Amino acid sequence: METPDNATEASDEAPAPTGIAAQDWATASTDPQYRAAVVDLLGALAYGELAAFERLAEDAKLAPTLGDKAALAKMASAEFHHFEQLTDRLTAIEEEPTAAMEPFAKALDDFHRQTAPSDWLEGLVKAYVGDSIASDFYREIAARLDIDTRSLVLSVLDDTGHGNFAVEKVRAAIEAEPRVGGRLALWARRLMGEALSQAQRVVADRDALSTMLVGGVADGFDLAEVGRMFSRITEAHTKRMAALGLAA
Repeated sequence: METPDNATEASDEAPAPTGIAAQDWATASTDPQYRAAVVDLLGALAYGELAAFERLAEDAKLAPTLGDKAALAKMASAEFHHFEQLTDRLTAIEEEPTAAMEPFAKALDDFHRQTAPSDWLEGLVKAYVGDSIASDFYREIAARLDIDTRSLVLSVLDDTGHGNFAVEKVRAAIEAEPRVGGRLALWARRLMGEALSQAQRVVADRDALSTMLVGGVADGFDLAEVGRMFSRITEAHTKRMAALGLAA
């Protein structure tokens, strides 16, 4: 997954972490509810990275040039490395990676099936918009995680280069054929709605994750903060649309 340069960032004046966010994994994981939430989070992220690898490999088949194909193949390799980091961590904390990923497979598969791109440009926009919304969501959660888990989550959300690649290619396509912009703007709006709905469904189906978000776990979000979180994600999406040269 990736988070382009114009995604939301933590304020330089953010308060120092407290509670679980100031603890290491060994200490924080003694809370069984917190441990369950982290296993769910790592499982969801791992399956998301595996799906991203598969999608980039498929998108490479639609690439118009050999250079584009090679670039996407390199990005796919980076996504698979992120997948391995997450499954290695699950194994290290004595959790079976497949079992951790399984609860999220159908929801993510349904999302990708419902938003299958029809061409190369739609595939680029999907990766840029859809993956970035997911990355923003996970970064928001990461701020409430223990030190060790937070470090891992942020590392696998590093930009693989797809963000800048997508912006360059999409803007060039719109400059060459302006009417393409209208179609891609509609497509990006649909992706935004589907991605947020999918994230909300996943969280609602998993008690540990939903409890973390609404504040049942120390340093979790309260309901008002959940609303502010989605506002920040929406604002970041608007900025990405502008970077693509599309109307939000």
